[in-house]
Amino acid sequence: MSTPTRSPARPRPRPQQARRAPRPPVRRRRPRWAMRAVTTVSVVVLAAAGIGHSVVASLDAGIARVDPFKDMKNRPRAGHGMNVLLVGTDGRDRITEAERRKYRLGGAPCHCTDTIMIVHISENLERASVVSLPRDSYADTPPHVDQTTGRPHAGHPIKLNAAYAEGGPQLTVRTVESMTHVKIDHYLEVDFTSFMKTVDVLGGVRICTAVPMKDSYTGLDLPAGTHTLMGGQALQYVRSRHVDGASDLGRMQRQQRFLAALVDRATSSGVLLNPIRFRDVTRAVLGSVRADKGFGTDELLDLGRAMRNFSPSSSEFTTVPIGQMGYAVKGIGSTLKWDPVRSERLFQALRDDRPLATHRPPPRNAAARVAVAPQQIRVQVENGTATAGLGRRVDAALTATGFATTRRPANAAERTATRTVVVYDPRWDRSAKSLAVALPGSELRAVRGQGPVLKVIAGSDFRQVRRVRADDPRQGEFGAVRGDEVGCA
Repeated sequence: MSTPTRSPARPRPRPQQARRAPRPPVRRRRPRWAMRAVTTVSVVVLAAAGIGHSVVASLDAGIARVDPFKDMKNRPRAGHGMNVLLVGTDGRDRITEAERRKYRLGGAPCHCTDTIMIVHISENLERASVVSLPRDSYADTPPHVDQTTGRPHAGHPIKLNAAYAEGGPQLTVRTVESMTHVKIDHYLEVDFTSFMKTVDVLGGVRICTAVPMKDSYTGLDLPAGTHTLMGGQALQYVRSRHVDGASDLGRMQRQQRFLAALVDRATSSGVLLNPIRFRDVTRAVLGSVRADKGFGTDELLDLGRAMRNFSPSSSEFTTVPIGQMGYAVKGIGSTLKWDPVRSERLFQALRDDRPLATHRPPPRNAAARVAVAPQQIRVQVENGTATAGLGRRVDAALTATGFATTRRPANAAERTATRTVVVYDPRWDRSAKSLAVALPGSELRAVRGQGPVLKVIAGSDFRQVRRVRADDPRQGEFGAVRGDEVGCA
């Protein structure tokens, strides 16, 4: 069934849905990713439980409205299903001083989007596909007016998260549509405060970690095991970027894990089926949530009736494929450049309403098991010998094995290395150990201040790069994983 030009197509009614077909239009403006997700899940579950139209209408009235689609022209063609741009801002105006100190929330907010996701709801309303867009993604903005200075801007390079500061929700939507060619049907936005309050009202969210997680920047300090995180600690978990060398990419995976656990908590605990508890959750959320004007009572009710059986196994998560790490742009700094071919295939799958996750067993091979996936480990290769071309050979071998090398090997200051060395910052020791497994016989050398990019100084002992893989359920063309595959066992 083709999709209407104004919004996502209405799904065909299923036999058990006697009355009208669900109608999924949703927009939003300024709430944060997990917060907005909780609001949507809350209202959907409430509607599915048969609670009255008037209750849902009163909640709708409490949502702040914005118009991120005003005067937008030449937009992508609508596909099948519904696409929601879910953003989280770093707003911390209502954080108390005690909370600022405890959860390391000092400093001025950047007035930019801290988290950016496209949430695709399938036309049959049986699947939600979540695609994370790294905030440091290289982007070219469309022409626009700077909302701070009032000056017109021609299109120019920018980090994706800075589009919000220059042009608010509208420029954010326009930039995402320009980059993905996916039509955004609705916009939702949340901030730090509503995120923390909602997690608290839900009674916390259960998270599992096989290894200790510590980040001195956010104050996160979790021993290995299972934990129920309350609001402040949950915020530390989803904000941490210095747990290992994966930096923002690792942070996005943790956000996806948290969102899957949040959906599980909201749909399985019965909290949202209790009108009193539901009222408490929505009051915690709606104070700082913003949504587009088309996300109304009827849409919430229709979506809720159609999603009675929605669960973490109905969701899937992935991140847009990155082609080049550390892509330097004058005046902007280091950015992440998307892989043009793989990212286009991913967004075409969204437009075609196709599942992203595959469910075939991983292939049997001789790859060594490591704690951190090679795709999450950033590496700079240096030739530590007088052998011409060795740096290029090591860089190519690491790249072929999945490591995120800079693809710009250099010569080391000293050219007499007989043993290959992995130089790393102690904060990224798990990544360093994983890289060392891929370089049999290599030496680990801790250097404080090295940062998230590990350095390999190739020695004359180098022979080959050993294949490695992490215990990660992500597989298939898009590296997507279902929500039930990343939760606690």
